[in-house]
Amino acid sequence: MKSQVRQFLQKKGMDSLLASIAAIGIGLVFGFILLIVFKPEKSLYGFSQILFAGISSAGKFSKVLYQAAPLVMTGLAVGFAFKTGLFNIGAAGQYMLGTFFALYSGMILQFPWWAALLAAMLGGAIWGAIPGLFKAFFNVNEVITSIMFNWIGLFAVNVLLANTPRVLADFYGASNPDRTANMAAANPGAIIPKWGLDRIFSSSYINISFFIAILIAGMAYIVLNRTIFGYELKACGYNRNASIYAGINAKRNIVLSMIIAGSFSGFGGGIYYLSGNVQYTIEKILPAMGFNGIPVALLATSNPLGIIFSALFVSYIQVGGEAMQPEYAKEIIDIIISVIIYLSAFSLLLRGVVSRQLRKLVIAEQKQSRNEEAAA
Repeated sequence: MKSQVRQFLQKKGMDSLLASIAAIGIGLVFGFILLIVFKPEKSLYGFSQILFAGISSAGKFSKVLYQAAPLVMTGLAVGFAFKTGLFNIGAAGQYMLGTFFALYSGMILQFPWWAALLAAMLGGAIWGAIPGLFKAFFNVNEVITSIMFNWIGLFAVNVLLANTPRVLADFYGASNPDRTANMAAANPGAIIPKWGLDRIFSSSYINISFFIAILIAGMAYIVLNRTIFGYELKACGYNRNASIYAGINAKRNIVLSMIIAGSFSGFGGGIYYLSGNVQYTIEKILPAMGFNGIPVALLATSNPLGIIFSALFVSYIQVGGEAMQPEYAKEIIDIIISVIIYLSAFSLLLRGVVSRQLRKLVIAEQKQSRNEEAAA
């Protein structure tokens, strides 16, 4: 029995899994303490909503899947780049460009949904390529350029949308000139199909976007772990100079890595705004969806398959937070959710702690086994 436990703990990736679970557990405990501090008589109710609201009904669960889909894509945007040694903090800007390309192609060019999604990928890829080019050819840190292009992307999209009347809601008779039109009025064919899932879940939120995101995550995993191209990308991430010495074109791979990462984030913007449930509002703040991809990737230690589950967790917590209203103010809910989400950034630190504890446990088990054999 002890040997089986030891073998289980020595499995590849077990330290990462335990570190992520520890990060989630600590975040939930902190959230519960915060609920007690602000409103002790409602703390158990609030905490139960966090834990169970997401599965309390088919409608709530459909919203979990709906919000998880773009989170998977922005998480992949960060995780894929990180696997290749790049920190893509520009997922928010790439998400914005994907949003614009999706809305423009869907409303102005009257593309069908699948073509609009491809356009969204193209928009994100273009915006991701720019930091990649600066990194590859001028050795400019991608964190600096991607942060700058987040804001450039936000205001560029705002200007473009504000000066494209056929995209805005008031063009179709609505009273809000700062919001894009309902896609059902502009081009119903650009709305991502539901394929009967809305009848199964009794919810308008659900569509096939989450399953598309799973497919793309699986493809990203195969590319990174089962192809020569993926090996070259990761080799550049581990040691750029060594990969160049081995004959790998590091500059090309850096640019391609950022292009792929940007296309993932742009696709996330597309599937969110082509759902038919939301409209883009011209604002001066970056969307949280792009930044939430960072903790999603960190919680999954940048594993594309793990990103699926970490995105589901983040979405699940957000739905639980919404269910806590009106007993708790929205700001308190935002604090709790933020702590739980961003504590996942410490999963890498916890991973080292867990690894050391696992090694100590394995050494102790081996020592005990030798002692028992010697005694026999």
